[in-house]
Amino acid sequence: MKILLSIIVLILLQNCSLNKKILHHGVHNLEVKQKKLIVNVSNKNDIIRLIGPPSTKSVFDNDVYIYLEKKTTNSKLTKLGKKKILTNDVLVLEINNKGVLISKKLFNKDDMKNIKFDGNEEEPNYTKQSFITQFLFSLREKIDDPLGKKRSQSSQQ
Repeated sequence: MKILLSIIVLILLQNCSLNKKILHHGVHNLEVKQKKLIVNVSNKNDIIRLIGPPSTKSVFDNDVYIYLEKKTTNSKLTKLGKKKILTNDVLVLEINNKGVLISKKLFNKDDMKNIKFDGNEEEPNYTKQSFITQFLFSLREKIDDPLGKKRSQSSQQ
């Protein structure tokens, strides 16, 4: 009996890891790479060579490239395997019709918590700013509720 118990404990201990497993989604080291981009100097080719193809691409008056980086890890055993977000960065690049970078904005996890949304309903206004706001809002919803449990519970009531 003691041998069987020791074998089970040995198998369980071999499967445990002391190193945290970090899951990565999107562009690695987005904050470091965006510092190499220079407004009014870098062009589309420089951006794609440095960072790669965008996660989301929009065309309005100017091109808008959106890059994402998200790092998560499992939290403590007491949290029952809930994921902890280490990094959640969004880089928004605006490129003019000549292909030159005219604006760059980096939003991190704390910036997204501070985004204020107006509660008034208005007619749809399809501009580049509303697209970015809508994209960040949907990203924030996915971060707060990755499995969609809150949305499904609210629709059932």
